[in-house]
Order: sequence, then C-alpha cells, then structure tokens
Amino acid sequence: MDFNMKKLASDAGIFFTRAVQFTEEKFGQAEKTELDAQFENLLARADSTKNWTEKILRQTEVLLQPNPKPCGFGCRLPAGARVEEFLYEKLDRKVPSRVTNGELLAQYMAEAASELGPTTPYGKTLIKVAEAEKRLGAAERDFIHTASIGFLTPLRTFLEGDWKTISKERRLLHNRRLDLDACKARLKKAKAAEAKATTVPDFQETRPRNYILSASASALWNDEVDKAEQELRVAQTEFDRQAEVTRLLLEGISSTHVNHLRCLHEFVESQTTYYAQCYRHMLDLQKQLGSSQGAIFPGTFVGTTEPASPPLSSTSPTTAAATMPGGPSVASLAPPGEAALRLEEVAPPASGTRKARVLYDYEAADSSELALLADELITVYSLPGMDPDWLIGERGNKKGKVPVTYLELLS
Repeated sequence: MDFNMKKLASDAGIFFTRAVQFTEEKFGQAEKTELDAQFENLLARADSTKNWTEKILRQTEVLLQPNPKPCGFGCRLPAGARVEEFLYEKLDRKVPSRVTNGELLAQYMAEAASELGPTTPYGKTLIKVAEAEKRLGAAERDFIHTASIGFLTPLRTFLEGDWKTISKERRLLHNRRLDLDACKARLKKAKAAEAKATTVPDFQETRPRNYILSASASALWNDEVDKAEQELRVAQTEFDRQAEVTRLLLEGISSTHVNHLRCLHEFVESQTTYYAQCYRHMLDLQKQLGSSQGAIFPGTFVGTTEPASPPLSSTSPTTAAATMPGGPSVASLAPPGEAALRLEEVAPPASGTRKARVLYDYEAADSSELALLADELITVYSLPGMDPDWLIGERGNKKGKVPVTYLELLS
C-alpha cells in the first residue's frame, strides 16, 4: 500500500509538472521543443488519412444502406441496421441476414398479384416484375456483403487498430516532449541561480529553502545543476526513443495507402459486377414486358416538351438504343405473309406531325432507323400501332425510326 501511494504521488507530481509546462507554453512563457519539418509532415499526413478514411467509411455505409440513424449507443448505424445488429457485432456473433428492400418489394408484388388476379394483365406484369426485383435484391445483398468484407472492413481495421496505436504513441511522445522541456526549464533556472550565488556569496540571501544551513549556496546550486543535467539527459533519451517509434508508425501510413488502394480496386470491381447484373436483369424484364406491350397499349402520339435524359449505359448511345426493348417496329406492322413495309412508302399523316429538336447524337442501328445529330430539327409523327417509345422522323428526303428519349418535342 505504501508503494502504491508513493507511485500515486509521483504520477501526480509528473502530471502537475506537465500541466504547468503546457500552460506556460500556451501563454508563451516557456520554450517548446519543435519537431523537424519531415516529422510534422508525417503527422499532418496521418491526420488527413484518418479524417478522410472516416468520411469515406461513413459515406460508403450510407451508399450501401442509406439513411443512417442513431442506434442509441452513441454510434450511427446505417439504415436497416437495427440495434440487434450492433449487439451481435459486440458479442462477436454473425448477424442474421435480412431481406433487402428489393426482395421485400418483390414479396409485396407477388402477394398483390395473387390477390388481384394472377391471370389478369396487371397481375401477370406484377409477377414478372416481382421476379426481377427478387433477383435485384439478391444481387444487392451479394454486393453489400462483398463490399463490406473487401472495403469497409479494412477501413474499420485501420481506424480501430492501427490508428489507435498511432494515437497512443503520439500521446506518449507529447508527454515525453513536455518532460524534456520541463527539464530544460529546470536546468536553465538552476544555472541562473548558480550564477547568482557565485556573484553574491551572502549565504542568507541566496540559500534555497529546505537545504542544510551549513552548506554553501554555491555548492548546493552546483549539485542542483548536476541533477538537472542528469534528468535532462534521461528525458532527451526517452524523447528520442519515443520519437523514433512514432516516426516508424507514421511512415507505415504509406503501407496503409497501398492496402486501401487494393481494397478500392476490389470495391470498384464488385460495384461493376453488381450494376452489370442489375442491367442484365432489367433488360430481360424489359424484353418480357415489351413482347406484350403493343397488345396492351395501342400506340399513341405521346411526348413531352421537357428534355429527356439519354439512356444510362456504359456503352455508346448506338449500343444502348440497339438494346432498348422497343415495341413492334414499322416493318413488323405488316400483316403475316406480307413483305415488310418499306419506309419510303410511308406517307406522313395529314395532321399530327410536329417539329422536334435532337438532344443527343444517335447512330442508326439498322436501315429502318434515322441517324441524328444533336441540336438539329426534324419532323416527327407516329403511325398506328407503333411503340410509343419510337416515332417516324424525317429530315429532307431521309426517313426512319427515332427514339423519343433523344428528342425534345416542340409545340
């Protein structure tokens, strides 16, 4: 118990000394040992890495599961992450898988089709869309799982492991620096007192308190200087050793960047795979719906004066347009057994033609389509039975099908 009390008193004295040194530095009353420029750059680089890693981690969680909500334990869990997930994580147990939003939507659509009539056109379409949404939900779950393991986990590992170690060593370095500067200040004061005692030999004026009255002031201060120099050498050694340890950890940030770079490439690959799967599933769904669209919705002249966005695709507009599930083409409108309708034989209706401005360049996929250039004006009209996503476009003596999404219809 006596030893513990002594240690407690010693720690309290060290803490008080550091607090005094820190306060005097803040008020400009004490000198401060400055780190070299390279060390300061390493510190700034580490701080930036930590701050941006936290932001990227939080935003990636929002991307994977949007709308973060407080969990009630001082943290923020991504949307859909319930309190039980937080508890599972703290208990080091596997979190049970939940249905994704897409799978839940598929379930509701399937139930709606069953109740409203699975043989009706609406019910059949609900079933088809539900199957597609279920596949999308499964792809989303795989993407979230892959991204969490390959990208989020390394970021969390850095913040909860490496960065905590760096922070701990930086705090030790800060304390060693305060001890070093306190020793420097103590030595400086001891030397000043020794010099004063040498020039003013009056014992009664110069003797420090609590010293034996029979000793001379000069000898006492000489011993104090020797003691302060010894403490300074020890403090300098401890500071240098801690600075080297901290420097090595800070230089390891470069390895962290290399690791995060590899994880970032894996994240991009998983995201690419996910969106490719979504595109494929939706393309299949569009083809299924487009096969019966013409029979359900007779073609009408439908358009908007608002500019439309081009089809989102990683391919060129030509490829995107070629893969767009259009309704029956002009050629397919011919009765069975009759030759395909030739565009040059199609005459514009007496009324119903309009002018349209082309929004984006479009390259014709075949001879039945009309190539377009952005900002040019063409005449468009619809034919009975045409897919509402397509119109007949004329420019001079050229004629062909054009996608509505590439046009701004003018009044």
